[in-house]
Amino acid sequence: MPELRKDPLIGRWVIIATERAKRPVDFITSHDDPLPENECPFCEGKEKDTPVEIFAVRGNGTGANGKGWSVRVIPSINPVLRIEGELNRRAKGMYDVMDGIGAHEVIVESPKHLINASDLTMEQFHAVLHTAVTRMTDLERDPRFRYALWFKNQGEVAGAGRIQHCRSQLIATPATPKRVKEELAGSRRYFEDKERCLLCDLITQEREAKLRVVFNSDHIIALCPFASRFPFELWILPKRHRCDFAAMEPEELTDLASVFTQVLGRLKAVLDDPPYNYLLHTAPFRRQRGKVGHWKTIEEDFHWHIELIPRLTRVAGFEWGTGFYINPTPPEEAAKYLREAHV
Repeated sequence: MPELRKDPLIGRWVIIATERAKRPVDFITSHDDPLPENECPFCEGKEKDTPVEIFAVRGNGTGANGKGWSVRVIPSINPVLRIEGELNRRAKGMYDVMDGIGAHEVIVESPKHLINASDLTMEQFHAVLHTAVTRMTDLERDPRFRYALWFKNQGEVAGAGRIQHCRSQLIATPATPKRVKEELAGSRRYFEDKERCLLCDLITQEREAKLRVVFNSDHIIALCPFASRFPFELWILPKRHRCDFAAMEPEELTDLASVFTQVLGRLKAVLDDPPYNYLLHTAPFRRQRGKVGHWKTIEEDFHWHIELIPRLTRVAGFEWGTGFYINPTPPEEAAKYLREAHV
């Protein structure tokens, strides 16, 4: 019988459609036709084919916009928001309007022509995470920006396009995204009721139950959430309570790199290298530390986390019309497949 499950963070309902249950092999699809390697602008030696770099992790003695880098950050050639100008907030009748100001950066994660982040070494992934932290810390200094989203589109279905060189993106926005506000509100309500962090409680319960845990390290846990919207959806969370991704300790950053390589390797093994998105939900920028409008307890109630979503099913009319999601694979089964995978 189908089961409706409520996500405790934002109150979203999900339908776990057990009668439609699917095994990993049922989700395997044909792969994309990538741009030939010799035409890829992100490979080492093609630095002149991209915009001037913003930041890079480089070897000693190497110069900007040349060879010798391991991670490189460049502006997007097709930015969602542009960094030049002022916000110019204004009314247009009853509507609120501002100019499309923000930052849109591409983090090129390897000088080699690797397609999937699962092929990065732990050391390389650590450099990627360090780069994301560095760039988010720098963008926070810009008073025009309220939030920065770090995310990856892996595979054409997930929005990566034909240039399939391993990369992620960082977009800074002048307003806090609605989805993040919903999580902030859910976290605050839980804290006001119980004086505890919702995700800290969730981690404690999931570690005790062990049904949905995929990988459990010293500082980081990866699990399939109880109300998973999509088959094989994963959340990656720090065990130590933190609202800011950029405030991780060095040992946590190292552990996160290890967990990422494990999780992505297991997804690749179980689902034959599926397309996916992952995205970071962290606290908004706070120039008056601890306060974002009325989010006065944010450092106590919000808990950063990464959501990883394999693109195995399509959102259709029922989901768009109701806000419900239909997931044909119970998270307990998904977690079991991933735990038992050999990487």
